[in-house]
Amino acid sequence: MSPASAGFPDIRPRRLRQSPGVRALVRETTLEPQQLVLPMFVREGLSEAVPISSMPGVVQHSLDSLRRAAVEAAEAGVGGVMLFGVPQVRDATGSGADDPDGILNVATRALVSEVGDRLVVQTDLCLDEFTDHGHCGVLADDGSVDNDATLDRYVAMALAQARAGSHLLGLSGMMDGQVTAIRRGLDAEGFTDTLLLGYAAKYASAFYGPFREAVDSQLQGDRRMYQLDPGNRREGVREALIDEAEGADIVMVKPAMSFLDVLREVRDAVRVPVWAYQISGEYAMIEAAAANGWIDRRAAVLESLLSIRRAGADAVLTYWATEAAGWLRER
Repeated sequence: MSPASAGFPDIRPRRLRQSPGVRALVRETTLEPQQLVLPMFVREGLSEAVPISSMPGVVQHSLDSLRRAAVEAAEAGVGGVMLFGVPQVRDATGSGADDPDGILNVATRALVSEVGDRLVVQTDLCLDEFTDHGHCGVLADDGSVDNDATLDRYVAMALAQARAGSHLLGLSGMMDGQVTAIRRGLDAEGFTDTLLLGYAAKYASAFYGPFREAVDSQLQGDRRMYQLDPGNRREGVREALIDEAEGADIVMVKPAMSFLDVLREVRDAVRVPVWAYQISGEYAMIEAAAANGWIDRRAAVLESLLSIRRAGADAVLTYWATEAAGWLRER
């Protein structure tokens, strides 16, 4: 008698994969439109959107095109938008960052008015887009980033963004003590409900390249003195625990796909929500492979997002947010 005729094998996991209905019923991880956040770039002085060559389908927005894209995201069910400003004039201290009439604060007011009751309007809180040297803080005489002097600038920037109506501030600069300094500064001015997203485990990654075109980065050198070494897993968890202890409402792991192990450990370590950022290089690689016909674009995009969710992200920042939300609503 053959093993098959004797009823072997006794355990048949394939039963749970036999139909779309069964697979959906036992699926462990899901992806929903409201779990996606759309990063958006708005450039001062534009009258219409300008494509970003290294990120096909992504643009630097004018104020008008920004409003339209935000409305489209809201209608697709996206959970939020994260704004990055690209100013016309930069200086050593990034003075445009806390100027009420600076591009990021003007754009924030515009989007809060347009879609603030339908999605969470979020703003990047970092000086790199506003400095003429491209670093995330002010520089000391020896050319290094002065951590504590930078915190003063961050607090001023936080207050400007909160006054513009930002619901959530994305603290992406990786300065020690930034969460505490900004929380104290906001609370002292009555902004106790403004959410703080601590970019806790932000790594010095090779995959940021297209983003630097998107924000017209003026970076000289690199950011390895303040962003994390890609070889360090435990350090990423430690940073997340510090940010949680300092009062971050949410913590971030960035990049997402090449640091899924860190994302999983951070999710297991902290009690606050954990987000992850699918960054520009990750986006560009999938778009390039799809353009060459090497992968199925839609399937690859959704699988990449699902993998980030499966690793532990409660929400994902992704340049595909609006498009992916549309696909998910077609199900």
